[in-house]
Amino acid sequence: MNNRWYGVLAMILGILSFFTGEIVTFIMLCFILMALININTTLKTKYKNDLEQKEK
Repeated sequence: MNNRWYGVLAMILGILSFFTGEIVTFIMLCFILMALININTTLKTKYKNDLEQKEK
């Protein structure tokens, strides 16, 4: 998934949390989502660099 879909997911969760009154839970989920996106991006970059190293 690209970053646009993560934004859409965050907006849906934000709207849902607003109506259910779970704003603090939404904020914590956003922190977790940002951390997971960062880990995912780092792993993809490392994997791509490893593939380039093996091709040489």
